[in-house]
Amino acid sequence: MIYSMTGYASAQRELSHGVLSVELRAVNHRFLDLSLRLPEEFRALEGAIREKLSGRLNRGKLECRLNFNVREAANTQLRLNNALVAELLRLADQVKEHQASAGDLRMADILRWPGVIESDALPTELLQATALEVLDVALVDFLASRAREGTKLAAILLERVDAMEALIAGVKPLLPQIISDYEAKLTLRFVEAIGCGDDDRVRQEMVIFAQKVDILEEIDRLQTHIAELRRILQKGGNAGKRLDFLMQELNREANTLGSKSVSVETTKVAMELKVLIEQMREQVQNIE
Repeated sequence: MIYSMTGYASAQRELSHGVLSVELRAVNHRFLDLSLRLPEEFRALEGAIREKLSGRLNRGKLECRLNFNVREAANTQLRLNNALVAELLRLADQVKEHQASAGDLRMADILRWPGVIESDALPTELLQATALEVLDVALVDFLASRAREGTKLAAILLERVDAMEALIAGVKPLLPQIISDYEAKLTLRFVEAIGCGDDDRVRQEMVIFAQKVDILEEIDRLQTHIAELRRILQKGGNAGKRLDFLMQELNREANTLGSKSVSVETTKVAMELKVLIEQMREQVQNIE
């Protein structure tokens, strides 16, 4: 399956003291670029979140927002951890024994110390574990949205591929006659210029020039690249970079086709191929 790099998903869970929510949104990018927006109480999860996301995604600029909105009606009771306060004061007295000039431990410092103030809210460990569960739910929805978008992109590309194959199928049978007509026209011009139709130099120049304007090789390479494009789309997976490379190769062959063209038919085909390739290239930029 082909995946788009753009996607959006969100998930939330009602808890006793508020609502925990996760939001994922992504746009196209050459590599995987993760941006996390986490409240302070979830900072410890940054490594786990990055590992979880990078394990499921390959490319894209992704922003992950995690929020915990405390319910106003929640009546959270705060308690003082007396044992921890006593230990802090004891340690402060020991410091003063070694350094008499050390100041007293202020009440504000004690209250800010992690764990001094306890509440009947959800324990931090439980809150963090729940956050990872909600992230899993959002990630499943997020991947599904990228898959749906990728399916649409693949359909657009295949539609352009069909159009390219139709153009090539229409012009390929005409190539021998196009080359023959152009060779005859040039031969006549050479004869008029040098006054001799049997000159070996004329024949040699015609053979050399016919080889230079023969676009059958470019047509064959275009068909090979198109077949590979179909194979990649059918196989799916992390295909964006391979498809981008194919767009460059297709564009190069279309340019060569146009530069070697000696007829209105092949020039028109070359121009229409370039338009289709550019349309595909724009869509490929969104594929993972």
